[in-house]
Amino acid sequence: MSLLDEIKINGIPKHVAIIMDGNGRWAQARNLDRTEGHKAGTDALRRTLEAASIVGIEYMTIYGFSTENWSRPDNEIAALMELIVYSLTKETETFIENGIRLKIIGDINRLPQNAKKALLDCSKQTANGKKLTLTVALSYSSKWELARAAQNIGLDVQQGKLKAENISEATIEHYLETKGIPDPDLLIRTGGEFRISNFLLWQSAYAELYFTDTFWPDFGEKELYEAIFNYQQRERRFGKTSEQIQSENR
Repeated sequence: MSLLDEIKINGIPKHVAIIMDGNGRWAQARNLDRTEGHKAGTDALRRTLEAASIVGIEYMTIYGFSTENWSRPDNEIAALMELIVYSLTKETETFIENGIRLKIIGDINRLPQNAKKALLDCSKQTANGKKLTLTVALSYSSKWELARAAQNIGLDVQQGKLKAENISEATIEHYLETKGIPDPDLLIRTGGEFRISNFLLWQSAYAELYFTDTFWPDFGEKELYEAIFNYQQRERRFGKTSEQIQSENR
């Protein structure tokens, strides 16, 4: 029996978020330039998207480039941006054929113009995808997102569009980059680190966290299904007791 056969179809996470870590270390372990790890990472994303489509995941959000990553060496940043343009140009037709909609979150105005254009073009061309929404976080950090949301809420209060006493959790969610996307059920981090590195802090308040030593370029169908199987062994209580959850399930 394969691992896919052991996964309960009625317990598939609707939204899976992934911190794709370990590209550089994967390359260094093979005496390759770090940029080769990023290239191998695009193949891992393709495999993971195919596996996600098979099992019925509806939303996937990946951490492509954080605001903190701007402090990396210039040559690595330049190579990453070139890879983004190349990959999206190459994969756009595949996304369309497979019903994948691309959404971009983050401060994309900081990106080079050619990268920004490739992102927006791919997003526009795939807008009608209904099977899976792939959200790519680029030049993104959760603290940046929350600060930006607070600024926009403050402006709307100042302009009389919103009353301060009416601000709620739903209000804040409306101003986040992920507006309209359900919160992640499962957050996966590859590469052996045990932190979420400023990624979807608000949205992941009740996400199940899964950490694996596998470097991102080695991640694929088997590793995704292992994470989902692990997720399905957990009891998601959302503040309730086990007895309440069991009674509701009955």
